Amino acid sequence: MNSSPYLNFKGNCEEAFNFYVDAIGATIVRMSKFKDTPMAGQVPPEMQNMVIHARITVGDTIIMASDTIDRYETPKGFSMSLSANTPEEAERAFANLSKGGEVNMPMAETFFAQRFGGCRDRFGVPWMVICEKPM
Repeated sequence: MNSSPYLNFKGNCEEAFNFYVDAIGATIVRMSKFKDTPMAGQVPPEMQNMVIHARITVGDTIIMASDTIDRYETPKGFSMSLSANTPEEAERAFANLSKGGEVNMPMAETFFAQRFGGCRDRFGVPWMVICEKPM
């Protein structure tokens, strides 16, 4: 059994996933829109190009998502965590993810990490980026 985060977006899932491709090297595995489903005729015109289900991979991690209209809530109470192999990789990913977003903990060395920082990307998704210190 595996577990994967499932994110909801307010009509900009495709834009967010394309951003993650550039920002952190994600790979889009699936991008299904409402217009391409058997229920297309039951969906209002403004939802036809919205994403009903999408999946990306970041390393070995799968992240899934979709667009919602009436059920969207700003994400809170969790963070997506991104583990980098080098401090430079952490710095680069953090700079990319925080561009146009909000930094709540600047990237810095800590007692547990060579680099650690927290931000909310421009889509409202909270991220922690870490390059841990060797044990």
